[in-house]
Amino acid sequence: MQRGSEIGNLAHDLGLDVDELIQRNARVVAEGSRQFCELSTETGFLLVSERMDREELCAQTEVCIVQFQLLLENPLKVYSLVLDIQDINDNSPFFDNGQIELELLESTVLGRRFPLESARDPDMGANSVQHYRLSKNEYFALEMNTHVDANAYPELVLKKPLDRESQVDHFLTISGVDGGNPPLSGTASIHIHVLDANDNVPVFSQRVYKAYIHENSEQGTFLTKLNATDLDSGLYGKITYTFSHVPDKTRGVVEIDPVTGEVRVAGTIDYEEASTHELDVQAKDGGGQSSHCKLIIEVTDLNDNAPVIEIKSSSPSVSEDASPGTMVALLNVYDLDTGASGRVTCEITDDAPFKLVSEVKNYFMLVTDGVLDREKSSYYNITVTAVDAGTPPMFSSNIVSILVADVNDNPPVFIQSEYSVEVPENRAQGLPVIRVRAEDADAGQNAQIQYSLAGDAVSYFSLNEETGEVYTLRPFDYETLSHFWIRVLARDGGSPPFTSTCTVRVFIGDENDNAPIILYPVQSSGQIADDIVPLAAPKGYLVTKVVAVDADAGHNAWLSYHIVQATKPHLFSIGLHCGEIRMLRPFADDDEPKQTLVVAVKDNGAESLSATATVNIAIGEGLPVIDELSAFGLDESWVRNDFTLYLIIALAGVSSLFLILISTVVYMRFCRHSYMHRTSAKLPVFPSTYGPPGYFDVSHCGTLQNDDRYSSFLTTGSWRGDFRFGPEVFDYNTLKKTGTMVRVSGDNMANVKVASRAHLSVGL
Repeated sequence: MQRGSEIGNLAHDLGLDVDELIQRNARVVAEGSRQFCELSTETGFLLVSERMDREELCAQTEVCIVQFQLLLENPLKVYSLVLDIQDINDNSPFFDNGQIELELLESTVLGRRFPLESARDPDMGANSVQHYRLSKNEYFALEMNTHVDANAYPELVLKKPLDRESQVDHFLTISGVDGGNPPLSGTASIHIHVLDANDNVPVFSQRVYKAYIHENSEQGTFLTKLNATDLDSGLYGKITYTFSHVPDKTRGVVEIDPVTGEVRVAGTIDYEEASTHELDVQAKDGGGQSSHCKLIIEVTDLNDNAPVIEIKSSSPSVSEDASPGTMVALLNVYDLDTGASGRVTCEITDDAPFKLVSEVKNYFMLVTDGVLDREKSSYYNITVTAVDAGTPPMFSSNIVSILVADVNDNPPVFIQSEYSVEVPENRAQGLPVIRVRAEDADAGQNAQIQYSLAGDAVSYFSLNEETGEVYTLRPFDYETLSHFWIRVLARDGGSPPFTSTCTVRVFIGDENDNAPIILYPVQSSGQIADDIVPLAAPKGYLVTKVVAVDADAGHNAWLSYHIVQATKPHLFSIGLHCGEIRMLRPFADDDEPKQTLVVAVKDNGAESLSATATVNIAIGEGLPVIDELSAFGLDESWVRNDFTLYLIIALAGVSSLFLILISTVVYMRFCRHSYMHRTSAKLPVFPSTYGPPGYFDVSHCGTLQNDDRYSSFLTTGSWRGDFRFGPEVFDYNTLKKTGTMVRVSGDNMANVKVASRAHLSVGL
């Protein structure tokens, strides 16, 4: 068949769609190095790609079969194709020796037969040589005979007595004709020379000789000795041995000694080239008489060929999610030896999740035998070893390299699940906050991570999608918003993608950007109310208290109080941290009835901010001096009890110190409320409008903001009195005991009769 000829429609025969052939990269592979066929993926037909010569492929084998494999990828599948090569009459018969020389005695008896060389035809069956023709003559006829292997050969038969005196030489032509249509033929010339009388012809002791030899035997190795005898004496009794017909596969392999008839190895004996050698041997005497015999040489196979491993198809990669049994390579494993030496077993390395499966003779499929994980092993070099069953066995190996292709089976993982960072307030937008980073165990596109912000964080922060760097979008004010919880999303590039999240806790760092605010005494553009103090107030007497707060936090909100101006110096002192104004000495006669103090309140920031308060103090004559213990509602008689009672209480307190400390820690941890000193007296209350929203006093002299991130604490100060701020209307109420309290404003003053027990408190 010519190149491009159609052999058959594989797509139709196998039930495959033509489009599928292209998508799955269908192709045909053949055993050996020559590719005789190819697949047309457009039509599905199997086409001839190279001229196939049956005589070259199969020699004289009656059935000529060539095996192919059809490979389909994604997934890899193999179909076995068997082509039966049919013979055509494309070869003419021919004679190895185109000139046949015979010497016959004129005394040769009628009917004597002379074997002739057979014509050879590489074709088989009816296309081989079917009969012979002899040119017309009156002395010889042509008849057929058979060898022991049933092969026919021509013989020349004498029909009329020879007469040397009348004709010395006879020239004939023999033709071998095959059975093709049209028939083809080949010819050879026969030259017969008539000799004087030679009474006896050589006679072989056997018509067929058999010899056995191991392949790869050395040159000169003895095979057998042929023996022919001739009863004549002298020249007519001298015998010469020659090969009358030598097949192509035997030429140069063996040689015969023309005198002794010994046959020896002359070339390479290879079982794989020819397992038997059949030769025609002629014994010819000095008078030209000859006879023939057959020599058959049987070659014994040895294990001299290692197995051959050919990778017919191999996928460059296999997906890590491939199911067990997915084929990744097709191997053609064979051994040129026969018998046990040609039986091959194949195995692979044990540490790989693959195995070999054979469904077609001499073909092994390398398939997956477990779950693949690219993150554990991304590359396999699988050593395939083939061992034959010869003695000793021979083996060979080949390496199949397989790359495990990644699939998106791993989500991104953040280095930390939670980040914490502090950002100073009042910074310009674009300030770098933090860089988050996630890693993905996958590779390539599946490992490319993009970051994004989730929720309302996009209003305050921006994020670099590739690097994970977070930046501010605006300045922050600690007093407005003190912290953020940002959720960052990491998404890989797989399909479908995997995501993961982390939390970034952003705390706004406080800066000293707020000055203290005076809550009491109320500073107004008008008149400032007077605080009244008894004329008989002793040294250390609590006159009043300056109350201030700072919107900042921590150290920036720690306040200190200083008297910067006074009507009478060294008459009053003020607590550094509590703001309580006390008497430094009793009033003197020359002291003015109204004293004015200017108090500076400073915070503890790096660059301190301050505010000032003006305090008016009026001296009230006739007002009782309030006992400081009674300010807490304590009976004076209780104070004077025996000192032994104090000792007992002190001992009990020391013994339970540990319990008290633990109780205090628990209290400060879970209860963020301050103690309030309450009495049964209805004390004056300052309205909430006197202080800015979000602020309150938590102790006798505290000034810190209410912040969820800080526990309330008390500053040092006096226990003798404090103030309470609440929603009630500013009012004065009658104390427990008889007495009156008069509101004093401006320069008006009145005597106030105060009960012996009164207490001012700060409440919430």
